[in-house]
Amino acid sequence: MTTMASTQPSAASPPQAAPKPSGADRVRNDQWHLRYLKVTAAHQIAKGEGVTVAVPDTGVGLHPDLRENLLVGIDIIPGGIGDGRQDRDSHGTGMAGLIAAHGQSNNLGALGIAPKAKILPIFDTPPQGNGDPDALAQSIEYAVSRSVDIISISSVGSRSARLDQAIGAALASDIVVVAAAGNRPEDASVGYPASKDGVVAVGGVDQLGRHAAISTAGPEIDVVAPAVDIYSTSIDGKYRKGTGTSDSTAIVAGAAALIRSKYPDLPASEVVHRLTATAVDKGPPGRDDQYGYGVIDLVAALTADVPPLGFGSATASPPADPAPTATDVAGPSTDEGDAATIRGLVTLGVLVAAGGGWALVARNRRRSDDPPPRISR
Repeated sequence: MTTMASTQPSAASPPQAAPKPSGADRVRNDQWHLRYLKVTAAHQIAKGEGVTVAVPDTGVGLHPDLRENLLVGIDIIPGGIGDGRQDRDSHGTGMAGLIAAHGQSNNLGALGIAPKAKILPIFDTPPQGNGDPDALAQSIEYAVSRSVDIISISSVGSRSARLDQAIGAALASDIVVVAAAGNRPEDASVGYPASKDGVVAVGGVDQLGRHAAISTAGPEIDVVAPAVDIYSTSIDGKYRKGTGTSDSTAIVAGAAALIRSKYPDLPASEVVHRLTATAVDKGPPGRDDQYGYGVIDLVAALTADVPPLGFGSATASPPADPAPTATDVAGPSTDEGDAATIRGLVTLGVLVAAGGGWALVARNRRRSDDPPPRISR
């Protein structure tokens, strides 16, 4: 950055270099997905109070923007400090931040979709390494034992009998399980566990609301959310920028946390139904393989009159409560305009702030075939 001194500095007051903006100064404005999803309006209704989201990942660091919402978790594999609250990779911290970062005063720092939800951190994937399906199974078993409300899985990988059983147990325990669909070109179809029946399979859209090129497609896709150039928390108190269905999955997990907070007695199946029934339809009319039921609509999911599963049409009526504005209930902005109908990993680019600068780390966050990171400055 170039700084300019005064043309006539006094001897007593030597010219001072302008302070460099910190990541916390910049990241909130860079979080375009908050504006796209009308998070401010949604937070007038719910912020995730009383909800716990398990994040089985690379651990979650004690970031200033997230610290108040981070519970004591567990390390499933060796290498952590025992409680899940260490991350040497940044992926897990980024996902947790998208779900429940509370930011700092004066609207600084990162903000999550559900900033009053709690995060249960689980370290089950080594930094820059491959994930073991049985380690993920053990993570889910632990989350079930802790009676969490939501499990957010931002990865794809291989299948095992234990993992199948663990996910089944979570679903039977009234837990919303959200998982990344996968990223092209590594994933030609929706990966596991997103492909498992009962799991919310999440794809991605870009800043124009169009299907993200990186997001895989398939008949299992349920909903989509922002997945391109998504800013969140990182390790060492810094911030990162990610692209992939890892990010859109964490965002949808945050949306589920808002619904569970607003409707604490609603079964998990009805929470998912609210997400799909109020999604903004994209692509061909009705559910399709790129968008699923559509782009999540936070305000509509919290306020619309949604018939219970099995009763009448899946179409949700606009909310009767006049508090949200007409713009708010229209859902996310779309490339098709306001006429969009309301109804109803994994490659990751990381941008880490370091001493006022930004280092781009392009890496593939997967539970298998994970290449070493490539760093450019």
